Amino acid sequence: MTDQQEAAVITEALSVIDKALAEMFRRELVSSGEVADLLLDVRSLLTATASTVA
Repeated sequence: MTDQQEAAVITEALSVIDKALAEMFRRELVSSGEVADLLLDVRSLLTATASTVA
């Protein structure tokens, strides 16, 4: 996979995670705090990877 492809994948993953975070904060059916914490951790890792790739 080229650097541009990796960057595109990471950008798309960040977009999906951002959307999921917005939806989770509106829901009460699951432990939104735990899910949000997990998604924020994953997002932080992807952001660090994105800055390394760029």
